[in-house]
Amino acid sequence: MSNGSVSLFRPSGTATLSVTNTSANTALPPGGDAIVVTNTMASLAYIRFGSDSSVIASTSDMPILPASKLILAVNSLITHAAAISPAGSGSVLFSRGDGSIV
Repeated sequence: MSNGSVSLFRPSGTATLSVTNTSANTALPPGGDAIVVTNTMASLAYIRFGSDSSVIASTSDMPILPASKLILAVNSLITHAAAISPAGSGSVLFSRGDGSIV
């Protein structure tokens, strides 16, 4: 994708992560240079990306508002995601693909 271009997000796969007040992580699907993070919970979630299964999220990481989506650019070295929600439990979805808007 060239700088300044806008294209609809085209997912290549989605990983669902069950989230509680303890950090959990999941492997991300392959393909694409963007990830749409969807917080399905009614509480704030925090996320972190990493290159292996040792990645741990904390409340100092990227916040994702309740019941919202956020699209982020990633590179091919990012293979795992972690999330934590200190005030609730539920699911965070990580959809990998290409595009710049949802």
